[in-house]
Amino acid sequence: MAPVPLGVRLLVSFNREQWYRALTFLLTFLLYTSFHLSRKPISIVKSELHKNCSSASAAEASTLTAAGQHLSHHDCSWKPFDKSNYKQLLGALDYSFLCAYAVGMYLSGIIGERLPIRLYLTVGMLTSGLFTCLFGLGFTFNIHNMSFYIIVQVANGLVQTTGWPSVVACIGNWFGKGRRGLIMGLWNSHTSVGNILGSLIAGYWVSSNWGLSFIVPGLIIAAMGVVCFLFLIEHPNDLKSVFDDGTPAGHQVTLKSRSSTNGHSETYLQYKENKAPSFDTELLLPRETSCVLVQPVVVVKSESEPAAISFMGALRIPGVIEFSLCLLFAKLVSYTFLFWLPLYITKAAHLDAKQAGDLSTLFDVGGIVGGILAGVTSDKLCMRATTCAVMLLLAAPTLYGFSMISELGFGPTVAMLLVCGGLVNGPYALITTAVSADLGTHKSLKGNARALSTVTAIIDGTGSVGAAVGPLLAGVLSAGGWDHVFYMLMAADFLSLLFLLRLVTKELISVKSRPITAVELKEH
Repeated sequence: MAPVPLGVRLLVSFNREQWYRALTFLLTFLLYTSFHLSRKPISIVKSELHKNCSSASAAEASTLTAAGQHLSHHDCSWKPFDKSNYKQLLGALDYSFLCAYAVGMYLSGIIGERLPIRLYLTVGMLTSGLFTCLFGLGFTFNIHNMSFYIIVQVANGLVQTTGWPSVVACIGNWFGKGRRGLIMGLWNSHTSVGNILGSLIAGYWVSSNWGLSFIVPGLIIAAMGVVCFLFLIEHPNDLKSVFDDGTPAGHQVTLKSRSSTNGHSETYLQYKENKAPSFDTELLLPRETSCVLVQPVVVVKSESEPAAISFMGALRIPGVIEFSLCLLFAKLVSYTFLFWLPLYITKAAHLDAKQAGDLSTLFDVGGIVGGILAGVTSDKLCMRATTCAVMLLLAAPTLYGFSMISELGFGPTVAMLLVCGGLVNGPYALITTAVSADLGTHKSLKGNARALSTVTAIIDGTGSVGAAVGPLLAGVLSAGGWDHVFYMLMAADFLSLLFLLRLVTKELISVKSRPITAVELKEH
């Protein structure tokens, strides 16, 4: 008899619940990738809405002259962005979207807790695809009314808030603690992956038909909404009715009670092989060490569900205010790059819209590495705030270096984009995922898992305020030169660092007073 291939042995080594957990991980990753994919086109199309008409070809100019037409400075731009205040108008597009997103985020978590996650997320993705396509149809139907684009951006910003609380709630339902920084770092790379794909898709059509730069991403997120409706499993308990007819051979069924992040306290089936009990089945990856202080847990059966935490109650959780304000300025920097980097590259490096869009994806490649590195480091050191603070401290001089080096050539620009992406997006990724999950399950909550979505909404909603302000300020300050924009980014970076100083001090004192365990002695 031929030996069973190694790959097949690996596949059958996972039980049914682990396969569904992996499916949820991958599906939520792809769903939120499509959200960011649909947000990116506006930054790519900006350089097409207002072109540098001095770069028009001599042949085009001679053709128009021969035809008796005069080539004015604004003839190649898309009205109403052909005016001298085009930077303020482009900034208004960003601000309208992000301001609506910031306001909607505080409400989205509350609404999402009272509706089925799968349906809530599906409707949000379908409507987001609709409004993204509508922006692109402005090119198809030759619409030059600024109010049209503002209204579409506001509506899109509101419906896009359905995404983040929903996917975080699903991940929270399926995954426990353990290597939270690493797992969340890997999962949160959907932000950068979506930005990269959005840049490449939008850049493909930006010079020929910028309307398709919006329509194609809009169709993609709408299609992913259908996939969400067909395949998303909100909670392990939802599978109970499917598998209540029998148990796989060699497995035992255990009834476990857990409180989901969307407010349901339920019992679900856990399939386990006949092995010694292991807490590592809560993870996709095996756990070697844990930064969480192990304390005895007493499970008390109760007929009543734990009450959802109030807004003020969530603010009283230690660290929520500090990390929220830190994220406000960290997200300001990140989203300013998201919306203005391609336009800056076209002006500084004198590239066309497609080349600038392709080059800007390197910032997101660095963001993927930075997010994973921040997660792994914070897991190893057990210091979330200190990890964020070190990266923020290094990011400020790196931003200044990028503003200087970006004009020296292609090679230095590539290197600085990768480094800036890692240092800017690393703290942002860590705070919105692992830190939010830590605070949402803080020991002061006494096991009330219904605080997770509320805490996540507060932290990300506060960060979204910075995301709205940053691009707006960039549009105003860039009129006086791009140096002013980078000074603003460096100031925001230092303010973000300032709000973490108390937590960093507390972590450092805790490390000094912590006794060395036998495991740590063995490692050394």
